[in-house]
Amino acid sequence: MRGRPSRATVYARLDSQLTELRNRFGGLPSPEESAYVWADIWHLEAHHSTALEGNTLVLREVETLLDQGKAVGAKPLREYMEVKGYGDAASWVYREALGAGDRTANALITLQEVRHIHYLAMTLVWQVSPHPDATDAESPGNFRRHDIHPFEEGMTPPSWPLVPSLLDEWVTTINEIPTRLSGGANLPELLAEAHNHFERIHPFIDGNGRAGRLALNLVLVRLGYPPVVVLKEQRAAYLRAMQRADGGDFGPLGEILARGMIDNLNRFILPNVAGPAKLVPLASLVEHDLSLVALRAAAKRGRLDAHQRSDGQWLSTRKAVEAYKKSRHPGARRTTE
Repeated sequence: MRGRPSRATVYARLDSQLTELRNRFGGLPSPEESAYVWADIWHLEAHHSTALEGNTLVLREVETLLDQGKAVGAKPLREYMEVKGYGDAASWVYREALGAGDRTANALITLQEVRHIHYLAMTLVWQVSPHPDATDAESPGNFRRHDIHPFEEGMTPPSWPLVPSLLDEWVTTINEIPTRLSGGANLPELLAEAHNHFERIHPFIDGNGRAGRLALNLVLVRLGYPPVVVLKEQRAAYLRAMQRADGGDFGPLGEILARGMIDNLNRFILPNVAGPAKLVPLASLVEHDLSLVALRAAAKRGRLDAHQRSDGQWLSTRKAVEAYKKSRHPGARRTTE
């Protein structure tokens, strides 16, 4: 049985799929073209990113809150406001990243945008549950004016007077990413370095994880890459990877980010931009009654028309899957009852 793909394989797979997204499918769809694609990612991200910080709303409650404005369940008001604020910020990030706003020059992100992301994500929850140690000058969108105690993992954020200049340096570093990529830098680990750098600065008194993940996705989508959703089930691995990155090892965090981009490509984006005859990874063709394991087994047995790439990944088409489903149930008749 084949084990978990190596980090190098994951990176190679991401590079191949990003090339396909650009060259075969014309890049990311706009919100106007595929509003439902971005809404699905928006729901998932709002759920998991707030859950990483302890929020207990389940995905169904998040979807109802963001789509209908209804608070279902019996959770504290603070938790609903955390999710609603994050959802507002994520919606702004995706629309801004894909050209809805006015961009100056070719900046991937600006200091003002970082502050606006934090403002959107934190204002609603702040109205019902502000940080107990915050002054008026540390409200959403404003930098901290407190020093932060060392984290359990050992990292100590810089003293608060240094935050503005350090974040200016971070913005400059982010805007150098295209140049570094053209020079052969490793994309996932470059992103991991940038994300970890933001979290080490810890510019706000609260909400740094949420703001940092949203800022990362603004940069990713502006680069033409899919956003990343760090799943709540990955919390322990994510924190370990951040700790490794604190020491200069960006590989574990880079792998988490690469897998997150691949997951969003296969789960949301490729199934909606690829026509029925275009080859896509099997993960993009999964249905509620047809798992990835079943599709892979059918491909290996030759029952599903599929192609295996040199990196071991199987590709097929929606048309081939429909033909395979009919071959499994040749006598079945469609009904409308």
